[in-house]
Amino acid sequence: MLISYSSYFFYVLLSFLAGCFAFIFTSLGSGVVFLFKKINNTVMDCMLALSAGIMLSASIFSLIIPALEYYNSIDITVSIFLIISFLSGGYFIYISSTFIDKCYSNDLSHNHKKSILLFFSIILHNIPEGLIIGIAFGAIFYKSSTLVSALILTLGIALQNFPEGSAISLPLKRIGFSSFKAFSFGVLSGIVEPIAAIIGALLILKIQFILPFIMLFTAGAMIYVIIIELIPESQKNKKEGLIAFINIIGFSIMMFLELLFSWINFYNIIFI
Repeated sequence: MLISYSSYFFYVLLSFLAGCFAFIFTSLGSGVVFLFKKINNTVMDCMLALSAGIMLSASIFSLIIPALEYYNSIDITVSIFLIISFLSGGYFIYISSTFIDKCYSNDLSHNHKKSILLFFSIILHNIPEGLIIGIAFGAIFYKSSTLVSALILTLGIALQNFPEGSAISLPLKRIGFSSFKAFSFGVLSGIVEPIAAIIGALLILKIQFILPFIMLFTAGAMIYVIIIELIPESQKNKKEGLIAFINIIGFSIMMFLELLFSWINFYNIIFI
């Protein structure tokens, strides 16, 4: 039994290291802000639109689709709860925004409120990704996954984290944050990933059933922020057509990353 437990916690340790690897890519993506010192409003609007497209694509391909695919056949009861989870994510951000307005109506600018919402939406997105990494490595112990599959999964999530890191730091720079402060927020948003990886590995048998609900909740929260903040802010420009196309490019970047790794069928590997 001692050998069994030591072997299991070895995979928990691997989960943590894999989560740290994914976190590093988030930090690298956030560091993109240091490449720019002073940018005109049109370029910044394009970056904001790129971030919105990246987040929207990540919501659909990394959260919504795999969450729905968890169930081979969905009965009406489960479907209702899945939809409620998705709606609850958006409503959570709405309530959070209202709460921030009431508590800091005199002290918090519109831009700072926007940065708080964006920051928490990315954190919510990183939690299920960390859980997925942990489940992948924990499943090795139960012979439901392989080390190679778990490593490739981690690589795929890490590569996705690079544009996601920039998706938080660039909009923050757009609304007036310094490069270092925007970078710091991007880094902080990824810290939850190694922690969630440990939780996923420890609770693999208990957390798998509720993970799709967590993912849909997160997707709802992210899409709300995209619609209410990112897209409207990027459209404060005379070149609306160009900005919209940049949004599609951002969406395509994440879609390409998903297609690039689809052959391994990540989510079917971890959803036992």
